[in-house]
Amino acid sequence: MKNKIFLISLLLFFSFCFVVLFKGLNNSNVYVPKKTTEKTLANFVAKDFFTEKEIFFDQVFIDSEFYILNIWSSWCLPCIKEHPKLMQLSKNKSLKLIGLNYRDNKKNAKKFINKFGNPYSNIFSDRDGTIAIELGAYGVPETIIIDRNKKILKKFIGPLDDKSIKEINLIIK
Repeated sequence: MKNKIFLISLLLFFSFCFVVLFKGLNNSNVYVPKKTTEKTLANFVAKDFFTEKEIFFDQVFIDSEFYILNIWSSWCLPCIKEHPKLMQLSKNKSLKLIGLNYRDNKKNAKKFINKFGNPYSNIFSDRDGTIAIELGAYGVPETIIIDRNKKILKKFIGPLDDKSIKEINLIIK
């Protein structure tokens, strides 16, 4: 009798554990920030990557119809993967690419730009990550499409790919 109760208890315990673990596998723990489109970009002060001069973002968003703000780091492997896509986008004269170097060693970031090319018209340093946080970013790379009125049109989380490039081209037409 004791063995029967023990066996049933053991079977119930393992069944319970199996159900809990199975349910846990189906739940995604990926954090996706709140929708940031249709918001207006706040004015930030950031240091120019090359000159260390403080620049207001307002001074950058003045001469183009569309802007692409790309948050990147030299230590970020997906940033290396997406870099050829950014070089391709930089050839489009109807948009301006702006880089935000996120929590990076300046020497390594310069090596990155020298090795893979510079698609950006401006690069800003965000050594402590506060600007990226204010923009609603939670990692690198992230890419934000902004219009001339500083309205955020679209945000891409992760590296750009062929699908996102097509989507960008549809937005800027």
